[in-house]
Amino acid sequence: MWLARLTELGLLRASFVPPKAIRDLRDYTRARTRLVHERTRCWQRLEKLLEGALVKVSSVASKLTTLSAQDMIKAMIAGERDPQVLAALARGRMKARHDDLVQALDGMFDDHHGELAGLLLDQIAFLGERIAQLTSRAAELTAAMPAAWGVDPDGTTGPAAGTGPGAPVLNAVARLAEIPGVSENLARSIIAETGLDMTRFPTAGHLVSWAGLCPSARQSGPRARPGKKGQGDTWLRGSLGQAATGTAGTATFLGERYNRIARRRGKAKAQVAVARSILVIIWHLLSDPAARYTDLGYGYYQARTDTDRKIRNHIRQIQALGFEVTITKTP
Repeated sequence: MWLARLTELGLLRASFVPPKAIRDLRDYTRARTRLVHERTRCWQRLEKLLEGALVKVSSVASKLTTLSAQDMIKAMIAGERDPQVLAALARGRMKARHDDLVQALDGMFDDHHGELAGLLLDQIAFLGERIAQLTSRAAELTAAMPAAWGVDPDGTTGPAAGTGPGAPVLNAVARLAEIPGVSENLARSIIAETGLDMTRFPTAGHLVSWAGLCPSARQSGPRARPGKKGQGDTWLRGSLGQAATGTAGTATFLGERYNRIARRRGKAKAQVAVARSILVIIWHLLSDPAARYTDLGYGYYQARTDTDRKIRNHIRQIQALGFEVTITKTP
């Protein structure tokens, strides 16, 4: 009753409710995410089944989704048990690990393992078809939004405009996909959660806070403790966390930022920090359609490190070992 009374008097701030087109897109992207998670669980069940049969393909192959691993699994389902024959199905660089494959494939795989593995592969194929269907539908819905359209060099706009590198305004999906770690599917998922109208968030900090990525602290006297994690949008945080993890192995500014923080504070905090940086970039890209992502470079931090401070730190470390240091700058 009290909340209803406050609402009647206009004393409650309105919640963010995106337009119907965004809500429809959100239903498709969230359904796609659920099916992707289910497909991943099926691959994990298949790996567990193979390990129970003493078949350790995953110890040689990077993952079971590779074509070589799938060919071997399908051959075992068809009745092939000879490790030499199965290892000969390897493709590409995996051929060089023939002996390791023979040892990994020499297990106790029998007919009941093959039946269960076949059911899992059928389920994976079915989920793959549904994921492709939802991906296509999400792309159609995004292309139907005028706010997501780009502009071609000749000034024309439309669903197919703004896709080329010379376009003055890229479409919203292509604009976000330029960020390292953000694919087109992730870009659609992010748009489905945040919408395209950034005027609802006065600053990038408002969007970060709404997503639950804003750090907080609880201080009592001299003691400072980390604050509780906010509610936020869990679907948006999941997409941003996936994008942040994808930047870890890239030679980009975000990749270097992830690695610097991970070395000092761990991968979990690095993921959250980079996810927050990506969301700030997204706010600027969606606020100004003409904006384009420009990477600062892998050596951004190193180029801006205080040289004198580094010299003092190195001298202090050497002096702590009992040595005197005299340095001279090279001409």
